[in-house]
Amino acid sequence: MKNTRILFVCLGNICRSPAAEEIMRQLIKKDGLSNKIDVDSAGTYGGHAGDLPDPRMRRAARARGYELTSRSRRITEDDFRKFDLIVVMDDSNYERAYRLAPSLEDAGKIRRMTDFCRLHRATYVPDPYYEGARGFEIVLDLLEDACGGLLEELKKGPAI
Repeated sequence: MKNTRILFVCLGNICRSPAAEEIMRQLIKKDGLSNKIDVDSAGTYGGHAGDLPDPRMRRAARARGYELTSRSRRITEDDFRKFDLIVVMDDSNYERAYRLAPSLEDAGKIRRMTDFCRLHRATYVPDPYYEGARGFEIVLDLLEDACGGLLEELKKGPAI
């Protein structure tokens, strides 16, 4: 059986998407599903390619037990072939990923992160890059909620 592959996408791949990747990875490991679900992250902007996540996000994530070690990269058309689900953080990410999708079928793989929130009423995950420390905490709260909801959906069946 093929693993389910999930790509988390934000603007620069240095705050929201690497945090979602690691939160999801830990939830998957805790549930013993590491051999069934693979995760990665990317950005719609390539200006941070090769960089570690933002130090402020790493600090906030570390305080919750997450180590963010992935390197930034830009989403590519090939990602639509490699991944079963493309999870974006906001409408701008959605629009950019949609335009990059090679087909309508591939575009159907795109979902908003907040679609999976169970506790929070949000329509997007805000970009904390220009915010203070509280902005990073809000993002982590939303991502923990949404990643938990996403994992619940994945455990219900083969298709999302």
